[in-house]
Amino acid sequence: MDSRYNPASIEEKWQQTWAEQNLDQMPEDTQKPKFYALSMFPYPSGNLHMGHVRNYTIIDVIARLKRMQGYRVLNPMGWDAFGLPAENAAIERGIPPAQWTNQNIAQMKDLFHRLGISFDWTKEVTTCSPDYYRWTQWIFLQFLAAGLAYQKEATVNWDPIDQTVLANEQVDNEGRSWRSGAKVERKLLRQWFLKITDYAEQLLNDLDKLPDWPERVKLMQANWIGKSVGAYLEFPIVGMDEKIAVFTTRPDTVYGVSYVVLSPEHPLTNRVTTPEQKAAVENFVKEVALQTEIDRTAEDKPKRGIPTGGKAINPFNGEEMPIWIADYVLYEYGTGAVMGVPAHDTRDFQFATQYELPIKVVIVDDDEMPLTEAYTEPGIMINSESFNGMDSIKGKAAIIKYAENQGYGKARVQYRLRDWLISRQRYWGTPIPVIHCPNCGIVPVPASDLPVVLPENVEFTGKGSPLAKLEEWVNVPCPSCGTAAKRETDTMDTFIDSSWYFLRYPDARNEEQVFDTAKTNDWMPVDQYVGGIEHAILHLLYSRFFTKVLRDRGLINCDEPFKRLLTQGMVQAMAYKNPVTGKYVPPAEVDAANPKDPETGEALEVFYEKMSKSKYNGVDPLQVMEKYGVDTARMFILFKAPPEKDLEWDDADVEGQFRFLNRVWRLVTEFASPPPTPPCQGGEKDNLPPAISSQGGEKDNLPSAISSQGGEKDNLPSAISSQGGEKDTLSKAEQDLRRAIHIAIKEVSEDLAGDYQFNTAVSEMMKLNNALTDAKCKDSPIYAEGINTLILLLAPFSPHMADELWHLIGNSESVHTQTWPMVDASALVTDEITLVIQVMGKTRGTIQVPSGADKAALEKFARESDLAKRHLEGKEIKKVIVVPGKLVNFVVA
Repeated sequence: MDSRYNPASIEEKWQQTWAEQNLDQMPEDTQKPKFYALSMFPYPSGNLHMGHVRNYTIIDVIARLKRMQGYRVLNPMGWDAFGLPAENAAIERGIPPAQWTNQNIAQMKDLFHRLGISFDWTKEVTTCSPDYYRWTQWIFLQFLAAGLAYQKEATVNWDPIDQTVLANEQVDNEGRSWRSGAKVERKLLRQWFLKITDYAEQLLNDLDKLPDWPERVKLMQANWIGKSVGAYLEFPIVGMDEKIAVFTTRPDTVYGVSYVVLSPEHPLTNRVTTPEQKAAVENFVKEVALQTEIDRTAEDKPKRGIPTGGKAINPFNGEEMPIWIADYVLYEYGTGAVMGVPAHDTRDFQFATQYELPIKVVIVDDDEMPLTEAYTEPGIMINSESFNGMDSIKGKAAIIKYAENQGYGKARVQYRLRDWLISRQRYWGTPIPVIHCPNCGIVPVPASDLPVVLPENVEFTGKGSPLAKLEEWVNVPCPSCGTAAKRETDTMDTFIDSSWYFLRYPDARNEEQVFDTAKTNDWMPVDQYVGGIEHAILHLLYSRFFTKVLRDRGLINCDEPFKRLLTQGMVQAMAYKNPVTGKYVPPAEVDAANPKDPETGEALEVFYEKMSKSKYNGVDPLQVMEKYGVDTARMFILFKAPPEKDLEWDDADVEGQFRFLNRVWRLVTEFASPPPTPPCQGGEKDNLPPAISSQGGEKDNLPSAISSQGGEKDNLPSAISSQGGEKDTLSKAEQDLRRAIHIAIKEVSEDLAGDYQFNTAVSEMMKLNNALTDAKCKDSPIYAEGINTLILLLAPFSPHMADELWHLIGNSESVHTQTWPMVDASALVTDEITLVIQVMGKTRGTIQVPSGADKAALEKFARESDLAKRHLEGKEIKKVIVVPGKLVNFVVA
């Protein structure tokens, strides 16, 4: 038998075997408890990067573990396949987006097979396939029927190069498009929205139902929803019948309002502007339209504004005050207007100081002092007429009650969350299934006519949606009245596709309905979801929203889609950057001992950063797999750092995992074909049973207690029992080894429960491997139990090698169909303990004593030990302190 570990041949062999045996397919045995393991599906770019390897290795270990623990496991995979990259590729390469996408899917699927990921490919979904987006369209119509989908005019982020709407998260900190790099513009368009704000309170409150989500993710979601409790107040406009509505969380400061600010897009802006200010206001509005939302709201940027010439009245005190417009007020947020209280709001204070607007103090701490900055804390109300002297916290409720009685306003809860803008003016997305009729208005496409299929005879120019140019596709009769009508040419945001894919997986081949409710309810919610922290807000929030809407439509019965969430950290590698030029330098051009720019000679910054081609620090997973094997790559990814932490790539650590797998390989192959050895010390033992013997060709299966199959086990494996039925007394070497075996089972099982500390689990397997290597009883059934256990523990982590080793020791079935080993508590009990000997609190050494010894016996053992005699010679013992199970401390004169 070859004692050399050859990963390439082993991995190819077992990947083919697993495919032939369909080991990864979802079992139909509904008597077993279910476990839905899910990783966020990828965009099919064609290449796997180390972030992919980490994400999908993590979910694979969990899925394999749960199968061995007796669960029926659903571990599916699909493709988030719509989006701009495919359309841009079509423009650049002159090939259809579908062709480019399918090529990438085939390439990535092959790479997943090479990684040994146990995905159930019978459940595969592809979001750009008509058999998937048919049901995405059907779900949109459910939202429309529920009054949760609507069209309205909205100011949007507009990419002038790609000529499409961008979500806020698709605009970088410099106000540029994430794809084209163009400076994003603000534009008013008629857009489709989903009414996520109707579920704001549920989405916020139900975070309490997710104890197994990271706290920081829940906090990010809560902040994004942004619940605020306050007052809706109305300020009459001088000379007009209309009023300016504002929302404020500080109604106690209403007597300190010195101006009102409208957003430049507010409908009242033109009407309140006086003729004298008209030109200046129009120019200002045009300037602001070129800014992104980030530009307008950034705290470190100055706030710009201009007076309209109009005036409003504070109804609480009758004072007139100027109406301004300013770039920091957004029409999409709140009412699109704010009341300026500079004395008690930091942003208002900066604005009022800059433009020399009045600052009126209405809340004080103890004494009214001149303000050098806004006072934003609670205090005592002053300059507030009948409310003077009132505690400002109580004053909030009092002001709201007064406003309601006088007709000035009312209490209101408001959210930062805005309705979800889903329109995209591009081709490669799910067509929105509505028809615009001049008689009937918006008419849904009948469900029987779904899917509305993307046409293939499309010319890609990169300028707006090519769908709008296809008259034969756009022009259709109204489904209701037959009048000539037009299709909607916007497609949906790709976040739509990923907001429900997990509901389709359990019934992915259903051609009659979106999914069978019974099947999806059987598997939902997802028991473990794994993905990047970059999706902590929007994807997760939208998925939660969809789940609640479809629940309310009677399609599913769960409130939350993902029971447990793991957000894995990034994979980082060393990068070299010139701090003067800002340019990165390839590592191959740098002397690591003296890192300098090869062109300028300037010292380089050296630090770990997320892997990126632009930073020259990417590591190709294929090169690692070809050099070391897939199992080594998996082991490194799992061992290097806890899954939620960033992982710093180090070639030396990869080498370390390769050496560890080689040590395991040698250990097991030597066991499978052992040289003759003398009997184990500590008493004559029975010969090894045939299952453990390497003689006689094919071996029987290991005894059930050793192989961990067969349900509940005896405390000691049957292979250890004598033929007469009574158990032999184990030697000291056997007891120590068996304790090491079951400590490993216990520790690894605990590491893989809940928080999935894969790194410490690998450490425990290393300890067991060392214990087996150093064992003095290699002809014992206990040693066989240890070999067996090590392979089983290793199986989820290093699946190819584990299966090969499992067969080498005489098994015919896959290791991945075996039962996870169970801890024998009796094996953890030790007959001896280590007792620390101290003199005057200083440790002098340790001795071994019986584990059941009482205090008197422990003192006796300690007094009679060579350690005590040596360190206490000639000294008077004044006191002896005994801590049972730990130490004996001698206090001397």
